[in-house]
Parts: sequence; C-alpha cells; structure tokens
Amino acid sequence: MNNIQSDSFKVFFGSESYKKLIQYIDEHKVSKLFILVDENTLTNCLPVFKDQFSSTISFEVIRIKSGEISKNLDTCVQVWNELLLFGADRNSLLINLGGGMITDLGGFAASTYKRGIKFINIPTSLLAMVDASVGGKTGVDFGNLKNIIGLFSNPEMVLVDVAYLNTLPTREFKCGLAEVIKYGFIANIKLWNEIREDKNLNNNTIINLIHSSIHIKNEIVQTDFYEKNLRKILNFGHTIGHAFESYFLTKENSLNHGEAIAIGMVVELFLSHKLHQFPISLVEELKVFVHQFYGKINVDKNDIDDIISLLSHDKKNKLGKVMFVLLKKPEYPIIDCEVSYELINEGINYYLN
Repeated sequence: MNNIQSDSFKVFFGSESYKKLIQYIDEHKVSKLFILVDENTLTNCLPVFKDQFSSTISFEVIRIKSGEISKNLDTCVQVWNELLLFGADRNSLLINLGGGMITDLGGFAASTYKRGIKFINIPTSLLAMVDASVGGKTGVDFGNLKNIIGLFSNPEMVLVDVAYLNTLPTREFKCGLAEVIKYGFIANIKLWNEIREDKNLNNNTIINLIHSSIHIKNEIVQTDFYEKNLRKILNFGHTIGHAFESYFLTKENSLNHGEAIAIGMVVELFLSHKLHQFPISLVEELKVFVHQFYGKINVDKNDIDDIISLLSHDKKNKLGKVMFVLLKKPEYPIIDCEVSYELINEGINYYLN
C-alpha cells in the first residue's frame, strides 16, 4: 500500500510504519515519549502497539476515560497535568493511540501545551483512520456542542494499521463506514456502491476503502486547509448529523458519530433533491440502507424542534443563517446552501417515515 504525502506529514500503512516511527524518534532526539489512550485502547490496542514497537525507547502512558462524554476541557486539564507531572518539555512527543476522540483531544492538548509539542496519530478505529486522524482538525466539545473549541494543527505523521480494527466492536466499525459513504457521495460514488453491494467487506476491500478515503480527504485538505471553500464539502451530512449527535449526548442511549452522520446524509440528500433535483431514487436507496444497517431512531415533535435549534451553533453558519453542503448529483457537492427551517423539518420527517 502506497504511503500518502500531505503538505507537512505522511500517512504510513501497515506494520512497516512502526519503523518510520522509531526512525522519527531517533532523528528528532525526542526527550520524552507519551502515549495517550482511553480505557478501551489501553486494554485492546496498547498491547498490539507494544508488539510492533520493538524498541528500547521508554514511554509514559496517559489514560483518560473513554467515550465522547470525555471529550472536553476537563479531560484536557488532566492530560496537561500529567504532561507537567512527568516533565514534558518542548521536545517531547505525544502519540495518540485511539479513535477520533483520542486523536481530536490529544492533538488539541499537544498543540496547546507549552504553546505546542509534536504529536503523532495512530488511529485504532475505522472512523479515525478515514477521517479524524488526518486533516489537521483538533478540538473538544463544549457543553453539549460538538467540536466547538479547537484549532488546526497537523500531526508529525499518521500510522494506519488495520490490525487495530480487530479490536473494534461491530457498532464502532459501522460508525467508520458512514464517513466512507460520505466520501463516496461527494467524490467517488464507487465507494458507496462497494459498501451497498457487499456489507460483508473482506480485508482487502477494507484496506482499499481506507486508502481511497484518506486520499480523497488529503487532496481536498491540501487545497483548502483552513476550510474557506472546497474543504467545506467534507461536512456533507455533518450539519444535521452534529445536531443529532449533540442532542443525544445528554440522553441515556446516545448516538455515535457515524450513526448521526448517516442520519444527516439521508436528510441532506433529501434537501438536495428538493433544492437541486438530486435523484430521489438515490435518496431512497441510502435511506433504506441506513435504516437497515444502522437502525432507525425514533424522536417526537419536541425532539425535532430541539434538534433544529442546535443548528444555530453550527460552525459553518453565516450571519445567523444555517449553511449546508448539498449535492446536485453524486460527486457534485454545492457548498453554502441556505435551507429554511420548514424544509429541514420536512427532511427529518422524511428520515423518520
């Protein structure tokens, strides 16, 4: 599998990538090495890392609680305190070993500690491999609002090893597929067709889907790192999706990121049909898949009103107006689309019915 070169870092694939990691540590004379994990990756992924990281280099492990509920400033304070406790200086290195929560929070904590120390992402979930670990977005949630505090900061490198996927629960694997589906609709419809036609993906197919997804994101991000124009297309499904995810953060049965984005894509394809004549047959195709593959959530009218109210906090808004990424047809996204609240309500009800 070919490595992928971004502007300032490389994405390495497979077991050979650990040699690149050791080489980096040696060449940069890293003073102290830290590995950030949560409760799940401590148990399931750190042993895999240790088996591959055949080096005499010692490291300190920083453990935080798992789950989106931990993606906040209080957890960052914990990470900063432990870095201080173990004497991390400006030449220290933080390795983020985990899913999207770990890479987002770890990148933010590293980039703000002593005005910035270096970090490397080793994503262990499919979602983190195809999305969260690349692209330079770091940050945390604030209250029940997704990713509202953060900054753009690239890792030194990203190591993608599909061996970690063997540690994933089925629900988390499905979560990552939602982002691959997104890349399919905005850039390469073949990705969506592969998933739709064969839900029992073999290992080679998964590796190819990951590589294709990272390649698509990398090409977009290199063109528009700070999300002024083209990069906005990566938010397809996320305007509605983040509102659902934020709303359910406080509920007993929360949605994971991929489940929320799957809902968001159905709703936003419906809006695309209404406003830009996107083929309704493809909207139906995705809705049926999402209902069957992710399950259908049920919300009442009050829930819908509360979910729509959360859209006012979306980072893409302009002058108080909610902006969407919609599609004219597959692979033809349109950015900065204003949609009425009445039509948004109709779109959510379309998903529900």
